[in-house]
This record gives sequence, structure tokens and C-alpha cells, in this order.
Amino acid sequence: MPLHVPPAPAPALRSVLAALSSPTAVRDARTPALQAAPGPLTPEMPLPLHTLDLVAPAGEAAAAGRAPRTRLTGWRFLIRSGDRAVAAADAMLTADGWAFSRFFEGPYLTATERALRQTESLTTPYQPRLLWVAELYMLALWLHEDTRDDAAEGALGPADILVPLAPAPPGIAAHRPHRVADLLPVIGLRLGAAPPLLRAPA
Repeated sequence: MPLHVPPAPAPALRSVLAALSSPTAVRDARTPALQAAPGPLTPEMPLPLHTLDLVAPAGEAAAAGRAPRTRLTGWRFLIRSGDRAVAAADAMLTADGWAFSRFFEGPYLTATERALRQTESLTTPYQPRLLWVAELYMLALWLHEDTRDDAAEGALGPADILVPLAPAPPGIAAHRPHRVADLLPVIGLRLGAAPPLLRAPA
């Protein structure tokens, strides 16, 4: 797999490991698959979770010479039991540093695994990230071309690839790789009609 998986901050990983070792945290999570999983549970495939703060209407960003802004809001880990992911765990940045946020399962977990498997056919190395577009309630696997970038930083590059995860917004095909330069205008047009959705990525 031509992915250069960035290391997660040690405090973020520790917070997830502590939650996994807490029977209360696992029991209280709405994750039947996690609760029923046999054997040891391990957090793997750390993915930095970025939020897209600004998408200009089609053509405007390029005309102004501005790159869309993203900000790191968390780290997501796939929780594996044996050879399969049974849940995911998020660590979020708080005023006191990195802290465990939640366990979850559902369609975005399955879609993330599927998108990661799609990368096995790629020949160009990428740094994998997740990109959240709150206004469209859209989550995408972000394949960042510059594998040397700090995972907490780095703007969307025109040659980067976005793979929208299912369920994707109407008019945007899930699990179809798109160059950032091709997909951002589509997102910009969609944002012109989409009401803000104040929900966290699940």
C-alpha cells in the first residue's frame, strides 16, 4: 500500500488506549460490535481529521490565489479485533491537550476501510488523512501528495486526491477518486445551496 501513515501524537494514542482498557468507556459506547469483540483490541491506522473551513465558489479561490483552509480537529483510529475493524475511536484537541472523545461504528467506518483498500492499486505514495466538510455532512479520505508534511498542517494541493465516503451528498459520487482541483468547484457549488449542519462526523 503506497501510504505513508503519519504517527499520531502520543497523548492522543494514550487517551484511546486508556479508553479501551476502561470497561465503563467500552460498555457505555453505542458500539455493539466493539462490546462483543473477542480478544485484544488495538488502535491502528491513525488518521488526522481535518475540517474544511472555507471553500470559495467555483473559480473564485483560484482567481484569488488562495488555497482552501483546513484545520486539524482530531485523530481517528481504527479499532481492530483480529483481522477486522470493529469500531473507530476519536481523540480530540482540547484546551488541556489531546483527549479521548468517543467510540463509534457505522457506515463511515466501513467506507473508510473500503477507501483505504482502494489505495492498494495506486503507485504514487500519499499521506492519508480525513477531510470533513460540515456544511455538506461529507467525509472524504484525503490523500495528500506531500508525504513529508506535518500531518497537522499542509493545505489541500491541486494534485491531492479526495475519495468521498459513503454516504456522500447528492451529486457527489462516493468512493470515486477525485483530484482536489476537480472536486473543490463541485463542493463550492453545493455549499451555495446547502444549509449548515452542526453535527460531528460519525
